[in-house]
Order: sequence, then C-alpha cells, then structure tokens
Amino acid sequence: MGTEKKFGNHSFEVSNLDKIFFPKKGYTKADLIEYYEKISDTILPYLKDRPLTMIRFPNGIDDKRFYQKDEPDYFPKWIKTKSVNKKEGGKTKYVVCNDKETLVYLASQACITPHIWLSKTDKIDKPDRLIFDLDPSNGDFSEVKKAAKQVRKLLEDDLGLSVYVMTTGSRGLHVVAPIRRSKTFDEVREFAQKAAKYLESQYSEKLTTAARKNKREDKLFLDVARNGTGQTAVTPYAVRPIEGAPVATPLDWDELSKSSLSAQSYNIKNIFRRLGSKGDPWKNIDENAKDLSSAIKKLEKLKKD
Repeated sequence: MGTEKKFGNHSFEVSNLDKIFFPKKGYTKADLIEYYEKISDTILPYLKDRPLTMIRFPNGIDDKRFYQKDEPDYFPKWIKTKSVNKKEGGKTKYVVCNDKETLVYLASQACITPHIWLSKTDKIDKPDRLIFDLDPSNGDFSEVKKAAKQVRKLLEDDLGLSVYVMTTGSRGLHVVAPIRRSKTFDEVREFAQKAAKYLESQYSEKLTTAARKNKREDKLFLDVARNGTGQTAVTPYAVRPIEGAPVATPLDWDELSKSSLSAQSYNIKNIFRRLGSKGDPWKNIDENAKDLSSAIKKLEKLKKD
C-alpha cells in the first residue's frame, strides 16, 4: 500500500515506506523522505536552478546503486528539467529541484544523495562555485582540517576570495569559494589547478596534486576535478549512503578546532538540533561571491615572488 503526498496542486504516491535503507540503524525509506521534507527550507537554496545527478539505491545502501543524469520518462510533468548538450552529441535532460515536492519525490525514488552542478541553468557554462575536495589518504581527519586551513589562507588571505567549509558526510571536507559568474568552467578549473600546485609547493611534505593513488604516498590529495564542465558535488545537507545516514554539513571555520569533529559528525537525526541552535553558516554565501580575475592576477604574482 502506498501513501499519497500532496503539495499544493501536485500529488504523488509513495510506496514501500518500510523498506530498510540503512540496515544498522534500521532507517527506512520513510525516514529518508521525512528528513528531506523537514530539511527542505534549508537545502532548497543550494539545489535551486542547478542541474542534478541522482544517486539512487532502490533497495538501500547495501545493494546496487546507480547514477542517473537523465530524467526518467515516468517522472511527473511538473518536475523542472534542464537539457544540456553532451560532448558526443545529443542532450541530457537533468532534473532541477526548486521546490519541496520535487525534493520529496526524489527521496521517494530512492535518491539518497542529490549531486549538483557548480553552475545554474541560466548560465550553464559559468560556475558560481570553486571547490577543493579534501580527503585523507590515511583516515586522519586532523590532517584534513589542517589542509582546509591552508587552502583558506591562500584563497582568502592571499587571493581575496570568500571561503567556506563543509563536512562531506563521508571522509573529508569541501572548501568552497563563491565566485561571480564571469569565467568558464575551463578557466575556473585552470585557476584551481594552479592554486593546488602552489599549495603543493608550499606544503610538499603533506599535500599532493598527484591524481594516481600510488603516487601520493601518505599525503593529502588536493582534488580540484569537480571544477570541470559537467562535474558535480554533494549538495549541502544531503544524506550520504553510509551507515548512520551522515549529512554533508556547512560549518563555521572555528569549528575545525573541535577535536571531536569528524566528516560524519552530523546525521539525519542530530542535524536539526544543530540548525536550531546555530542556524546555517552558509546562509549568506551567495552575497559574498567574488570576481576571480583579481585572484588569478594575485596568484600569478605569488608564484613569481
């Protein structure tokens, strides 16, 4: 038996609500839907107007997953989409999640984690986010926190960008700079690669840009690949397909000093207490977007000095 969900003029049936999605905790499909319905006001600004990739787990996190870019034919007609040209020809029809009903519908389709583009539909080729993805090679989260501060020092103190930090809900941290939509993906990725190379030269004992794992030794990988065209990143406040249902969580920078902090500190149960006590640290992120042109010039000067 299914249950009808109704939002304004839109309604749809949700079924298999007792299906276990997170076995150890016993969290069900109903728990996932309830989470996304409850978090909707907080997460929707991060999803709005961005093409997304659905990571779906029809039988929970211990079974098969699949990544879905194209909107399936059976999705309701009221769900917004954006057609994007493929390199090899043809188009991909991405879902765009701008409202609570779409978010809840995606959860009802076992989309545990929506991944978003770094650009919006009206300027699809001009990203408004720059991301450093920091994952430890050895599971030492203190090294990730240290690296995040080093990335921040370069991007914010030296290059004049505004910089934010978020737990990924998996193993590491994302360091994110909101940028004005004046550069292409190729230009943003090239800047990110040069910034990563500079950081590697300054902290060569601890940081690496080596893409191959066997070349990294025990160093932390500065991953900037998400800044490329068509690449995606986990949405702030999205659930990760990991036991305990951890949530990607925006932080204040001073929280990195907490020894108890881990990439999975927050989950679908305790995130609301956090939001109730301190709100969303990224609430004004878009208001602090900076032009990348100045940062590009400053980086070139730093490299010469």
